[in-house]
Amino acid sequence: MKFIRNILKNSRADEDGNFFLKLKSILGFNPKNKELYVKAFTHRSMNIKDKKGNAINYERLEFVGDAMLSSVIACYLFEKVPHGDEGYLTKMRSKVVSREHLNELGKDLGLIELVQSKIPTSNFGNNIHGNLFESLVGAIFLDKGYKYCEKFIYDRVIEPYVDIETLEGKVISYKSLLIEWCQKEKNTFDYEVYEDTGNDALKHFSVKLSINDKVIAKARATSKKKAEEKASKRAFFAFQKQITKLI
Repeated sequence: MKFIRNILKNSRADEDGNFFLKLKSILGFNPKNKELYVKAFTHRSMNIKDKKGNAINYERLEFVGDAMLSSVIACYLFEKVPHGDEGYLTKMRSKVVSREHLNELGKDLGLIELVQSKIPTSNFGNNIHGNLFESLVGAIFLDKGYKYCEKFIYDRVIEPYVDIETLEGKVISYKSLLIEWCQKEKNTFDYEVYEDTGNDALKHFSVKLSINDKVIAKARATSKKKAEEKASKRAFFAFQKQITKLI
């Protein structure tokens, strides 16, 4: 318990002694191994190590949670969509466990309110929400086993969010979809990315997307990846009729 008290000492979530009260309302059951759940919400900026010098934070639990989510969702889709082949099932699972979707789940549960960090939560990127959700799932599995973990995923992910028809029409990566279409149709494509010289406080990147040597779309964002995805989305709508059959 000393480990728990030390980490929660300066926690926003435990200022009124209600860390585990809030956690129980999310889980729907009483945690058995409380240290796992404290670890699940401990950011690496806390710089805490155990007696063997191993880092104490949520990143390893995030790895376990990611595997559990994939496993449970895969089994659900296998049973729910008997006509789906391997490629279809893989795409559908990717849509359910996409970073965007996991971030939404973490936000809806208010997990950021429980995080222990020396960095202001306002400085975190959007992915912190999904990372915390995965680490929580990992903690549940290690604490209560597969059945409890499966039930939590069904209650918090599958029942409220997974609709097969809606997912079939959802695009999780316009860039991947565009590249797949270009390769299938033997179209050449090129993403020309360069650092933006604008006066924004944050550094931006711009991208020109060309298909068959013709510039189809331009975009700018705070990272190369985001700029490419943004340009790909614009190009998608330019060729929507030809590409839609691949979704």
